[in-house]
Amino acid sequence: MSLILGIDPGSRITGYGIIRAMGNKQEYIASGCIRTTEKATLPERLDVIFQGVSEIIKEFSPTELAIERIFMARSAESALKLGHARGVAIVAAVNSGLSVHEYEARKIKQAIVGSGAANKNQVQHMVMTLLNLPSKPQSDAADALAISICHHHTQLSLARMTSGADSVVSADRYRRGRYASGKQDR
Repeated sequence: MSLILGIDPGSRITGYGIIRAMGNKQEYIASGCIRTTEKATLPERLDVIFQGVSEIIKEFSPTELAIERIFMARSAESALKLGHARGVAIVAAVNSGLSVHEYEARKIKQAIVGSGAANKNQVQHMVMTLLNLPSKPQSDAADALAISICHHHTQLSLARMTSGADSVVSADRYRRGRYASGKQDR
């Protein structure tokens, strides 16, 4: 079992979403937004994000953090601010001993909706459906939950591939050992 904290970073609104992953199942734990004020300076906003993520980690004790990988935003300045917000969230996680996993927006949408070009409404709807929520979560919180779900699905896929690879290797070793000893099926 793992508790996954997903973060959708933003300099004004940073979404967070926490799920419990147990084998093939996932369960909603919490979600919300860390909001900064428009009048605050960038360093003040970053402090609010850092403190907010640190408090969430302290309250829920997640075992892993999944975060959206940076992309080229509308402008270089927007991308830089997003990178700063991402950075303080990652530092909060690393300071708490969490492993950090990064996912591209297209991969997250692909994992949740089935299309890397899905819109926010589609992501919200699928998050609500996958987690059996009574209503759509706020957009940034839904994105963060989607990141958590994407991480869970990715880890499941990697585990399946690894166990499948082990059985192929074992079968190959078995065949080599069997034929090497001179015993063959007839």
